[in-house]
Amino acid sequence: MGECRGVNVFRRVQTDPMQRRLTVTTVLLLAGCAATPDGSSGRIDAGPTIDAGELGQVNVVVTVDVTTARHPISPLIYGYNGGSDTATDRPSIVRVGGNRLTAYNWENNASNAGTDWCNQNDATFGGPGSSPAGAFSATLLDARARGTAAIVTVPIGDYVAVDHDDLGDGGAGPPACVGDVQNSGAGYLTSRFVGNHPRKGSAFSLTPNASDGAVYQDELLNYLLNGYADVPFFVSLDNEPDLWSSTHVRIHPTPVTYAELVTRNLDYADALKDVSASTKTLGFVSFGYSGYMNLQNAADSSAHGEFLSYYLDQMSAGATATGHRLIDYLDLHWYPEAKGGGVRISSVNDGTAADARVQAPRSLWDDTYEEDSWIVTDALNAPIDLLPFLKGRIASHYPGTGLAFTEWNYGGGNHVSGAIATADVLGIFGREGVDIATIWQLRSSEPFTRAGLRVFTNFDGAGGAFGTTSVAASTSDVERVTAYASQRANGEIVIVLLNKSHAALTAGVDLGIAATFTKASRYLLDGDAATITHEADVTATAHGLRVSLPAFSVTVLVPN
Repeated sequence: MGECRGVNVFRRVQTDPMQRRLTVTTVLLLAGCAATPDGSSGRIDAGPTIDAGELGQVNVVVTVDVTTARHPISPLIYGYNGGSDTATDRPSIVRVGGNRLTAYNWENNASNAGTDWCNQNDATFGGPGSSPAGAFSATLLDARARGTAAIVTVPIGDYVAVDHDDLGDGGAGPPACVGDVQNSGAGYLTSRFVGNHPRKGSAFSLTPNASDGAVYQDELLNYLLNGYADVPFFVSLDNEPDLWSSTHVRIHPTPVTYAELVTRNLDYADALKDVSASTKTLGFVSFGYSGYMNLQNAADSSAHGEFLSYYLDQMSAGATATGHRLIDYLDLHWYPEAKGGGVRISSVNDGTAADARVQAPRSLWDDTYEEDSWIVTDALNAPIDLLPFLKGRIASHYPGTGLAFTEWNYGGGNHVSGAIATADVLGIFGREGVDIATIWQLRSSEPFTRAGLRVFTNFDGAGGAFGTTSVAASTSDVERVTAYASQRANGEIVIVLLNKSHAALTAGVDLGIAATFTKASRYLLDGDAATITHEADVTATAHGLRVSLPAFSVTVLVPN
């Protein structure tokens, strides 16, 4: 999506062997009692207990098996799209994207965010005389300093902005609305925009000619490689083309078709790969589920069937024709359509629809879970089961393609349910083998969303992070408690637990091994503040952990 999101935009989608000795680090983010469904607070009955052997009577049993389901976790799933304090939140990758990049002129930094910001040309990324590629420089410099990765976005449409109508406030925020480019008259496409092209067809320059009437994206890649070759960066092919006719109506008034979008992806990807075959590309950067299925009811959808399968087939054919892979990652956006009490969970920033929000991540993997959304009731009449579906399409139509979600958010950024959902999704992405993911911050302040990220990147404030190898973890009651387990390179185990119920629960964590520790340091994330604090130690048992999980919690034990 773009800079200014609203409910109307959301609703547009209607149509190793193990060492003998193991040190265990269990990550448990605790959030205190949450509000009950009717808005009140207080304890709710946790229900009957079950016998967990030496762990005693517990409400739920968590089983961790470090010998099975082992696979690497991509370090690039812990990403953000700006709005994050990178020193504290420590995202592994940061993306520069959104609707403002669709008409971005890298030569002089003029941009136009379309309907997200008044359909005006302005200087959000730098005014006249600013250094080229200003939209990307700060992010790439930060990635270099922290040793992380970045994603830059190149426009693949026919036009990019040519002037800076409002010079703005030096990049501190969007400038004031000063006028739709259409007000310039019938010739605004030639007076306010300049042609955008995949290939220059002549020698590249590090001082691009901003007055030659053309902008070239292969020259941009050459410019970035000359300045930031030491930074691992990826290139995304534009942003949400399935919505261009509504978000960027001034430069693309008609809905994009299958044929057009495939051609643009092939042309731009091939041009970029000719500059640097090792540069990784992401496409087609869809806005959501109906885009995956039929490109938002594209005019040629009936002739070609499901768009995802068609797109992957065409990218595979293009790779055969050109002799090199063109698209390295299938890039999708995911803002869940799930509702609670009639409210879409991603459309609100508080605890509204909290119960639906903390269950909604199950639609990514659980083939028995049916959320309340139009996708389930109108499109599928079945569970979404999204990640197995997408992995299956890739395996069948373009094997070897990675999977990325460069925008996603489950709402509730100012409520503990937002932290729970965020942590749940990140755990799922690691367990299910997603390759890249970057959260899009929907509103100006989402502290709990960021706290959910820190569960995996910096839970102790000193770089304490989830492990790099996923291992098996299951619970006896997935509706109430979810568990994720991992192993670090030094053999430590990290476990993340989420209590998604309104009752405080006791969990018995069966590690299936003899513990080599006697206690564990504990950290808490309270429901009233997105701050992780150090609490009293938890005593370990011979084979596991007996852990109290406050209502609505993500739960950290650092054994020692």
